[in-house]
Amino acid sequence: MKPMIFLAEGFEESEALLPLDILRRGGLDAITVSVTSDRIVKSSHGVQVVADALISEISVEDVQMIILPGGLPGATNLDECQSLDKMIMDFASKGKSLAAICAAPMVYGKRGLLKGKKATCYPGFDKYLDGAEYTGALVECVDNFILGKGPAAAAEFGFAILEKLAGREKANEVRKGMLYA
Repeated sequence: MKPMIFLAEGFEESEALLPLDILRRGGLDAITVSVTSDRIVKSSHGVQVVADALISEISVEDVQMIILPGGLPGATNLDECQSLDKMIMDFASKGKSLAAICAAPMVYGKRGLLKGKKATCYPGFDKYLDGAEYTGALVECVDNFILGKGPAAAAEFGFAILEKLAGREKANEVRKGMLYA
């Protein structure tokens, strides 16, 4: 099982690649997954990234954590992906780990998955966090969710994911090595 970062056209590159870097530095076999039929996915700023896999090539049983970067129209494209929707709802029903940053927490919020929970996202997207308590914090970790506010939260979001999957000691070790400590 691997943590997987799902990429859609228009994703925010810092919110996908910095957490990916942190997870790999922490020894996790994190991968990127294109939700399109092409491994090459263009970011919101025109950077083309070659995903490790296509969503059609993976099985929900292989996914340790679903991680959604923000960016527009990336978050909207993730929200509209039916294969991803099915996977998210499967994860939610089993209490498995879900993470999203910037505009992407709306994907969970619009499905009612954040009701009664503290949540954060890019300002203005809180209107999609159906029933959640918007905090505006850089990162919120509650139950099986890790949510980040936006690009400035990308590193802290990555460290929070690493801590959940590999422990606080490993996260602190990577944080120190990357000069975030």
